[in-house]
Amino acid sequence: MQVTKTELNDCYILEPTVFGDDRGYFFESYNKKQFESLIGKSVDFIQDNEAFSKKGALRGLHFQEGDYAQAKLVRVTQGVVLDVAVDLRPNSTTFLQHITVNLSSENKKQLFVPRGFAHGYVVLSDTAVFNYKCDNIYNKASESGVIYNDSDLNIDWKLESQQFIISEKDKVLPTLKELFG
Repeated sequence: MQVTKTELNDCYILEPTVFGDDRGYFFESYNKKQFESLIGKSVDFIQDNEAFSKKGALRGLHFQEGDYAQAKLVRVTQGVVLDVAVDLRPNSTTFLQHITVNLSSENKKQLFVPRGFAHGYVVLSDTAVFNYKCDNIYNKASESGVIYNDSDLNIDWKLESQQFIISEKDKVLPTLKELFG
């Protein structure tokens, strides 16, 4: 497994070692000891989630507040997504900065998104299966987010806005200015 630091503090791209032959391929998608050694911290993932989405489905930018904040290890097992992480930790030197990463079933990259980040993605392929591990339980009362088209973030989602399929809940998320002043 190879780990690459991103421009955002504590956020990493992980690339597994893939062993292939005429039968197909094999790789270890998660090894707790190796993962924690590579990122330099202990993370206790307690839940795995999966989402299937059509092209243009934009999910995010989501986070949970307070005691229910979540770190996530995300990957795509079918298709291609543009994954986005935004540092919302006021004491971080990368506060309010974001990164985008193409995650796909082909490149097998994973992104570690630490607690205190907003996270979202848009599906670039016809369909995609998105998988992620969380280190905390979901709590509806702690759910929050940032609007996907916040002008202060200026995220290039790689699709035209008329291609987006967005939930009603995500269409009314607050801006960064509304959250942080």
